[in-house]
Amino acid sequence: MKVGILGGTFDPIHLGHLATAESVREIFKLDEILFIPAARPPHKVNNNVTAEVHRLMMTFLATKSNEKFQVSPMEILRDGLSYTLETVNELHKKFGASTELFFIIGADSLRDLPTWYHSRELVEKCHFIATTRPNVEVNFSDVKNFFGKLGTEKIHQVTTPGIEISSTEIRRRVQAGLSIKYLVPEVVEEYITKERLYL
Repeated sequence: MKVGILGGTFDPIHLGHLATAESVREIFKLDEILFIPAARPPHKVNNNVTAEVHRLMMTFLATKSNEKFQVSPMEILRDGLSYTLETVNELHKKFGASTELFFIIGADSLRDLPTWYHSRELVEKCHFIATTRPNVEVNFSDVKNFFGKLGTEKIHQVTTPGIEISSTEIRRRVQAGLSIKYLVPEVVEEYITKERLYL
């Protein structure tokens, strides 16, 4: 099997996440995409993040209409900070050694990959697919060179539909009483309204 992994706070999950996941799934012929809401991302420890149960529920709602999309609460159920290496190790145990894992990240995040927790071991165990975004310049060769031959084999670049939506902007719009229609799936919009999130 070839399994894509899309992690994030998903606060909230939006149409940009879904379009990117579907595009990558098709291009790399992945069997499924696993959405993994982060519990306590190391880079957002001091920021306010919406309660895990709400972010998990919105992710379930947003992905339920696509049979190739799955959701895992594994990072939420794990104690402590969410490190990608621990997630990848856990997924290898779940799917077996023959399954290839493809971690999907934004091109801007790729610049920081060499600084990630045990990054070399991580790239040995998992492919990375960097999705290009408008107005973000990344020197892919520098990152690949950092990892040497492994970088050439395991780090991939792909252009996905340029849907510029940010969770930060969605939260701001809700707080300001503005519409978020067509930015998130309708079921997510209804959930946000029902649970009075971001007010």
